[in-house]
Amino acid sequence: MATAVKTPAKAPRKAATGVVSDPIADMLTRIRNASGARHPEVRVPASRLKLEIARVLKDEGYVAGYEVEADGATQTMRIIFKTRPDRTRVIEGIKRISRPGLRVYARKTEIPRVLGGLGIVILSTSEGVMSGRQANRQGLGGEVLAFVW
Repeated sequence: MATAVKTPAKAPRKAATGVVSDPIADMLTRIRNASGARHPEVRVPASRLKLEIARVLKDEGYVAGYEVEADGATQTMRIIFKTRPDRTRVIEGIKRISRPGLRVYARKTEIPRVLGGLGIVILSTSEGVMSGRQANRQGLGGEVLAFVW
């Protein structure tokens, strides 16, 4: 006699948490993909550097906000997107510049401009992570993390 094997109901799937060689590029890619798919928010694994990047994005008006959610030993950051009145996204593009295979640094006089000043550059300086405008005001250079426009 054949007996029917009962299959268990599938549990909701958690986001895959594997080893990522460039966590900042992973965060920026998640933001780019979620923004392009018009999601209201995106969740990324949290770290101090990612929190600072999210703070710069919020200060410059590219995201509505972010918050950290702790579940056990892991922390997740929820980034809430901002939309314009015509329902388009504020973040049109985001690009990683300095990466593990090729670090890019800029002196205080060589801070790049994104789209002729319409976008921002995110820098990691000796005083912390900040936008290119802030670094220019403070007379600081540093590692060019990303362009946002």
